[in-house]
Amino acid sequence: MATTWIKSLHRGGGTIAAALGLRTEYVLDSEKTDGGELVDSYECDPYTAQSEFLFSKRLYEQTIGRNQGKRDVLAYHVRMSFKPGEVTAEQALALGRELGLRWTKGRHQFIVAAHTNTNNPHTHIIYNAVNLDGTKKFRNFKHSSVALRRLSDLICLENGLSIVENPKLSKGWNRAEYLGKNKAPTVRDRLRDLIDQALSDEGNFDSFIAAMMGLGCEVKQGKHLAFKIPGGGKFIRCNSLGDDYTEAAILERLSGRRVVAPKASPVEEFETRNKPNLHIDIQAKLAEGKGAGFEHWASLFNLKQSAKTMMFLKENGIGSCEELVEKSDAACAEYDELMDKIKRTEKKIAHISELQKHIGAYGKTREIYKQYLASGRDSDFYEKHRADIMHHQAAKKHFDKLGLKKLPPMAAMKQEYAKLLAEKKMLYGNYKELKEKRMTLLTAKGNIERILGLNQKPQNRRPQNRTISHER
Repeated sequence: MATTWIKSLHRGGGTIAAALGLRTEYVLDSEKTDGGELVDSYECDPYTAQSEFLFSKRLYEQTIGRNQGKRDVLAYHVRMSFKPGEVTAEQALALGRELGLRWTKGRHQFIVAAHTNTNNPHTHIIYNAVNLDGTKKFRNFKHSSVALRRLSDLICLENGLSIVENPKLSKGWNRAEYLGKNKAPTVRDRLRDLIDQALSDEGNFDSFIAAMMGLGCEVKQGKHLAFKIPGGGKFIRCNSLGDDYTEAAILERLSGRRVVAPKASPVEEFETRNKPNLHIDIQAKLAEGKGAGFEHWASLFNLKQSAKTMMFLKENGIGSCEELVEKSDAACAEYDELMDKIKRTEKKIAHISELQKHIGAYGKTREIYKQYLASGRDSDFYEKHRADIMHHQAAKKHFDKLGLKKLPPMAAMKQEYAKLLAEKKMLYGNYKELKEKRMTLLTAKGNIERILGLNQKPQNRRPQNRTISHER
């Protein structure tokens, strides 16, 4: 469940070098980056990035002639975190580099480092506010954090990773608040869960200690009983876990004098809490990478297509197949209604245009036709004025077909024609948006049916009995 934020780095009251150095030193800290092994960069050396950023800053000021002083933004700091246990430090570094490249479009230098000083790897990216040729700066736009998170989610989905549903940014950069109800179980939560597992079987204190060791925990027995969970950094005293987990409480639970109601594991709660079914089903299918029809689907749609589908569902608040079907049906109905209006309008426009053409021809050829009738339909006169006479007769035929006893005034027709053209323009203004909405929903619906294996009816193919004739 990738969580991502962006923060601008200002010069402040000190020097530019000091402002940059403070942040780059933190990101490149060897204790957090496995001795510097989990560090990468783009168009700069990670350990001289501070000087290179400073050089491009000065080049920009000389080219543009602008210096904002303390308010000047020198660089931007991005952090990308993941659900515990989903990625290795190396994968986190690679994903961070991909995010940096796609976010800056390859136009800005950046350094990237994966930190391993917490329970799960996370990535820090610092990119230069000035572009590579020193002529422009990155302008942090409104809701840039939303756009960055969307790109981060897309990258994670493309790689089969979890994302946060409906994240809400807190004041400051508190990740625990950011994750809210979906935050990962802490080390103490995991230890409580292991103690509950070890106490699930009847026995004495020694058997409990053996059970904890069997679950991979290290035990320290002295003045205080303490355990270190597998992969944990330090021992945790039982008396710091709550009333039901002190050494005295454990003895009471073993003897049956204390009964603790069973509760769901924090790990299980983390996986199942606030599940939008459709989104989780898709994530599970993508992560699983197998299942009925998946291989056939994968040959037609790659992970990027499915990731875009997932993002579309999230952004449009669609959490169930029924809701997706309802919205796609409504979009189709709205599109069909618009197309009917466009066709009716175009038909009226064509009708008026044709009538105007015949009225104009009728007026221009009326005198010639009168002379033709006065000549007794003389053949020589006809041959001399054939085109005009034929246009006049075609116009009269058109009027008779419409049942017109009196021709409408041209001014009124021109006014009606202009009104219909304006209506057609307005309708076509909505056409592109509705067409795209309809196609996007239908595409998402089709993708979901293929991803989840919905509506897949077995094809009953009749064996074809062919008689092969050898006669010639």
